[in-house]
Amino acid sequence: MRTSPRRRWGVFARRDFRLLWAGETVSGLGNGITTVALPLIAVMVLHADATSVGLITAAVWLPWLLVGLPAGAWVDRRRKRPLMIACDLLAAAALTTVPLVALLGRLTFWHLLAVAAVCGTTAVFFSAAYHACIRIVLDGRELLEGNARLQGGESAGQVAGPGAAGLLAQAFGAVTALAADAATFLISAVCLRRIRVTEQAPEPGEQRVPVRRQISEGLRFVGHDRYLRPMVTWGAVTNLALMGYQAVQVVFLVRTVGLDPAAVGLLLACGSTGGILGALVAPRVGRRFGTGRGLLLAQLATAPFALLLPMTTEGPGLLLFATGSLLVGVGIAVANVVVGTFRQTYCPPHLLGRVVATAMVVNHSTIPLGALLGGFLADVLGPRPAMWGTTGIVALCWLILAASPVRHERDLPAQPGSGAKRSTALPSGSRTTA
Repeated sequence: MRTSPRRRWGVFARRDFRLLWAGETVSGLGNGITTVALPLIAVMVLHADATSVGLITAAVWLPWLLVGLPAGAWVDRRRKRPLMIACDLLAAAALTTVPLVALLGRLTFWHLLAVAAVCGTTAVFFSAAYHACIRIVLDGRELLEGNARLQGGESAGQVAGPGAAGLLAQAFGAVTALAADAATFLISAVCLRRIRVTEQAPEPGEQRVPVRRQISEGLRFVGHDRYLRPMVTWGAVTNLALMGYQAVQVVFLVRTVGLDPAAVGLLLACGSTGGILGALVAPRVGRRFGTGRGLLLAQLATAPFALLLPMTTEGPGLLLFATGSLLVGVGIAVANVVVGTFRQTYCPPHLLGRVVATAMVVNHSTIPLGALLGGFLADVLGPRPAMWGTTGIVALCWLILAASPVRHERDLPAQPGSGAKRSTALPSGSRTTA
């Protein structure tokens, strides 16, 4: 008996999803190159100091705090796909200015800072729109698998992007690397342009509602919902702790453990590799245990392994760091897939952009705080104690979900007001299989 192409390839059998996946993955690859290439240019071409490099990194994340909430409301007023294409084209144009200005000998630090801010801002709008666009391309039964494939592509970009930036900078120069980076955003725009699905225009009434009121609606929906509120809280605390040890890990591995840069890069890639594995197993976890129970079990089974990281020593002890970062990456990826799918099916369509933006703003707001916390602890206590403190928070974050209504649900509800009985009465995997 022959297997049908639809069952063999899953969501990849859908042409529009393949294009969405390709566009998002290539765009993610471009973001990965940007985060490395811009600091490299600042250091190698402009001879910037560490504070200046930190400002460039901050400029990429700061737009989430400045425009994240209004971006969600604005996305809900617009068609998603044209907005994503416009973001890709704007990012490509901004990046292209760097090699052009460098050829004229007029490249400055402030120019790089502006490009970083533009790319960070387009990433905010692109992310809010793409999370809503998935729901347009796929139906509810395919969302879990589709999110898993998109998460896998994003993790692959996080692995390949920094490496590609380093190789391009080594072979052709750091400035030239941004030209290739701009090309990735153009490829993404072409892929998105070829999607055929018809997207309905937002309700006319949405255009007349003040943006401030729309932002408040998104905040209230997340803040008052018994499922979204603990999920956002878990994400914010987890990001705080993750960035805390990630801010220290390079110093810890180089100065405390005594590794060379090549070994450090190899170990740091383990976390992103775990993200790919987590994206691959997320649909199976949802089918086997249910989306609610699977989310909680995945965190319980992986988060405590973060405590292996500060135990790292030279030689065989390096396996502790590799294992810990790999398993933490798996757990985070599974959570991203399950929580992302839950938001897309649970939230009313007209609120989805605002809900996604609200969650991302709260989650991203703790990233700079975590980096400051990790650096402060390392300066006061030393790198290894700082690693113990921050990874200890990661190991316990699953308790936030365990204390929430998620612990009562085999499958997370499909809409607000769905009770535990309705969720647990569903057949195994009935809402998660393609």
